[in-house]
Amino acid sequence: MGLGVIDPALEVRLAAGMNQVEDFLRASVRSDYPFVTEASRHLVDAGGKRFRPLLVLLAAEFGDPEAPGVVPAAVVVELTHLATLYHDDVMDEADLRRGAASANARWDNTVAILTGDFLFAKASDILADLGPDAVRIQARTFERLCTGQIRETIGPEGGDAVAHHLRVLSDKTGSLIATSGRFGAMMSGATPEIIETMTIFGEQIGVAFQLADDIVDIASDSDASGKVPGTDLREGVPTLTGLIALSTDDDPRLRELLTRPLDDDVDHAEALKRLRDHPALDAARLEAREWADRARQTLVALPEGGARDALTALCDYVVTRTG
Repeated sequence: MGLGVIDPALEVRLAAGMNQVEDFLRASVRSDYPFVTEASRHLVDAGGKRFRPLLVLLAAEFGDPEAPGVVPAAVVVELTHLATLYHDDVMDEADLRRGAASANARWDNTVAILTGDFLFAKASDILADLGPDAVRIQARTFERLCTGQIRETIGPEGGDAVAHHLRVLSDKTGSLIATSGRFGAMMSGATPEIIETMTIFGEQIGVAFQLADDIVDIASDSDASGKVPGTDLREGVPTLTGLIALSTDDDPRLRELLTRPLDDDVDHAEALKRLRDHPALDAARLEAREWADRARQTLVALPEGGARDALTALCDYVVTRTG
């Protein structure tokens, strides 16, 4: 996960914790109805970085990492994330997710939507055992997730498109990663100051993570990233690189390509090449780096040690990864 060389004892604890998370996650998506289990495990089995559960475990290092609520909280944030992916793929009409057929492509939109709802229900069931504060935090996070999606769907409505996009990323991605940091610190019994620091850090690193992910979609080839390049571009999902390019007048052909559907493979390939060559790509990289640098600066308030070192390494990872 890009943590580099970390304290051996911390590495052992994180590995053990992530194994517990994985086991709990798989147990949580079981249903008495076999088809529901199959549909729910579809994205669980497809893998993923498990970035949010890892952040929960790292935040818990500033309290008692063995506290009973830590692993369940990590499962809650991952279930929530997975549920949003099922819904996102329906809205984006995506055919692939994590290298496999999306649930809506494998079955249909109704199955994908209801499976996402099922995962939200499972997350809520686990939350009920973590206390009313956790339930309230999750509800407010979910509110931001929905608000962010609505903002993206409606668009900037004549305002600053770049500022609007960054607000969307804060809501859609940053909010759940902020909650990951908050839950880990809170469940471990960390101090209120550490809980607040981890929440701020989570939102900052979450925005950096999503900005970098969008850059990967443009800049990396499929062999390096494991993804099909230009997926967002083809699906008409706005990214910072495209929005910055649209704000300039130095490539009228690129502007024309970015303002219409790109169903044609030739047009898609041309738009992708022009984006890769455009200064907007470097500007987007700089924005991602600035968010990661803010996150790194936030960590100064935490106690020194292996967990802080690992979080610092995470700041570099999110903006240098290829997939």
